[in-house]
Amino acid sequence: MAEYRLISADSHFVEPPAMWAERIDKKFRDHAPHTVKGLNGREGEWFVCENIVPMSVAGFFGAGVPSQDLPEHSKKGFDQAPKSVWDPAYRIADQDRDGVQAEVIYTSMGMPLFGLDNAELRFACFRAFNDWATEYCSYDLKRLIPLGLITLEDIPSAVEELQRIAKKGMRGAMIWAEPPDDRPYSHPDYEPFWAAAQDLNMPLSLHILTARGGTGANQAGRNFLLSLANLHHQIERSISVLVFGGVLEKFPRLKIVSAENDVGWMAYFMYRLDTVQHRLGALGGLKLPTRASDYIKRQVYATFIADPVFVDSLHRYGPDNIMWSSDYPHTAATFPRSQEIVAKRFGDLPEEQRRKIIHDTAAKVYGLE
Repeated sequence: MAEYRLISADSHFVEPPAMWAERIDKKFRDHAPHTVKGLNGREGEWFVCENIVPMSVAGFFGAGVPSQDLPEHSKKGFDQAPKSVWDPAYRIADQDRDGVQAEVIYTSMGMPLFGLDNAELRFACFRAFNDWATEYCSYDLKRLIPLGLITLEDIPSAVEELQRIAKKGMRGAMIWAEPPDDRPYSHPDYEPFWAAAQDLNMPLSLHILTARGGTGANQAGRNFLLSLANLHHQIERSISVLVFGGVLEKFPRLKIVSAENDVGWMAYFMYRLDTVQHRLGALGGLKLPTRASDYIKRQVYATFIADPVFVDSLHRYGPDNIMWSSDYPHTAATFPRSQEIVAKRFGDLPEEQRRKIIHDTAAKVYGLE
């Protein structure tokens, strides 16, 4: 079997539970995120903080666990996580085992924190994470590519933090998958932040489970499966606002990444935006000089784990925008079979297209050698 050069454009940290309290501003130490074993009589270890919905820790490190073993795996605590969680040397060893050259690494426990109601606490949590993540990745910044966390209530502070983490070696940042309803991404307040991200060449990620209104996937809710099936709609709405609200027109070097929301829907979504713009744009006062889909092709990128549907629409949304990811070490991860899975699903693609999807596009977006 051919050995493919793989860059995962969406892998994850699993933050040590004590990290938050150890690193957060002393003012918030008593409110820092933490884990609880046996929460409300439930087996396993649970990540909790203020108003967020508790999340099982075991799901953050379920890579390679067979489906039939997941019920038992879900009872595990952080102390049973793989060594790669706290030791980057073991992380590199797992990359080698999986045939992966480098990983762009997102938070795990930080995702639900985007839904914290206390904005000051959220900012303090994110700053603590950014410091820890850059220290972890400093072991090998060519193979461990950290992305930061930025909250956008206070734009001057957000710009300052984006500048700070860029200097520390981070290659991009996560923002809300969907912002508050009363302050959409077309609001002029955000413009200094868009300008800073553009000037710093820091791609901004809209990752699944990170909306201001919460993860959107509450296991305790009646419509859990329905919410999972529709999570990508948050990202559709945000991208629609960035396009129709003129953000991508005004900031043509701003890069937006849809992370872990799959890709197959993007071609239809682009067609839909073009149709609305062409047929109804005048009714809404839309005066963009460029076709909506062209903004997306120019500035919007998307990651996937195992989505095979997009292969039939590469002529609309192509390899220059699409980035493979392993999702290591989450339960959905392709680890330790990434080489095998890529060969099976994309081995028949033309070599240039495949190379871009599994390596070159991520290298270009994040400035990797």
